[in-house]
Amino acid sequence: MGRHRKQPATTVRRSSLIALTGLVPAGLVAVTAATTEATPTTTAAVEHDLLPGAEPEAVSNLVAAPQAEIAHAEARQSPSATPVVKTVALSGDRVSADMPAGPLGIPGIAVAAYQTAEEQLAVENPHCGMSWSLLAGIGRVESTHAYGKADAQGNPIKAVYGPVLDGSLSGNNVIHDSDGGELDGLGGYDRAIGPMQFLPETWHRYAADGNADGIADPQNLFDAALTAGRYLCDGGLNMRDLSQQSKAILRYNNSMAYVANVMAWSGSYSSGLAPKPQDLPRIH
Repeated sequence: MGRHRKQPATTVRRSSLIALTGLVPAGLVAVTAATTEATPTTTAAVEHDLLPGAEPEAVSNLVAAPQAEIAHAEARQSPSATPVVKTVALSGDRVSADMPAGPLGIPGIAVAAYQTAEEQLAVENPHCGMSWSLLAGIGRVESTHAYGKADAQGNPIKAVYGPVLDGSLSGNNVIHDSDGGELDGLGGYDRAIGPMQFLPETWHRYAADGNADGIADPQNLFDAALTAGRYLCDGGLNMRDLSQQSKAILRYNNSMAYVANVMAWSGSYSSGLAPKPQDLPRIH
């Protein structure tokens, strides 16, 4: 396993440093992140058809799909202990979930996914103290919550992928294929997948079934949110402690600017107040 991005020297404006020191305890800049990582930093994730060249599920399955509220209720059931890890091919004529938006316009189906993950993690790992707003902060920075386009079951209307990690992008590490293209649809090299942007190898390690359908699909918001929570909580970290929370977020991207962005959005989703520009330093 390797990182998407080589670790550059951190360059943040003075105003951003003030914001950072207000969010992150001093001395954490030297914290060493875990060896797995979930996201690239130089290029935003992009949408693609789900899955290119794959056969969609039977139309009858889509017609019989429950409404968003029912899907949320079902997702509260205990997740499968040993889910099948795969990306499910879906019809291209699906529509976005019809649910009221949450704080700052966050899609309702994304809120449902993050809150369900919070509830599940409170049962399986109460020490971690994971909040839905922290997961929302990750989701906002990684893919703007699947670009606000997910169906009533939490499946993005268009699959979300990061850039191909073949060394063509300056600053990004080369990550050779780890899953035969099973999850990211590519051979030769890997790319991050889904709304929470996991590398295939990392997804296989932490994959969770957040909507109790027996499948751990990195493209599904419910599965991705729960998996991200497990990833952040791993190693006994406690999200109530800012230093440990920062250490966990650095696993995603070894950048203090990234930590500041995630924490700023997390706080904003909790308060309903939009983050200030100085709270969102540029992520290099």
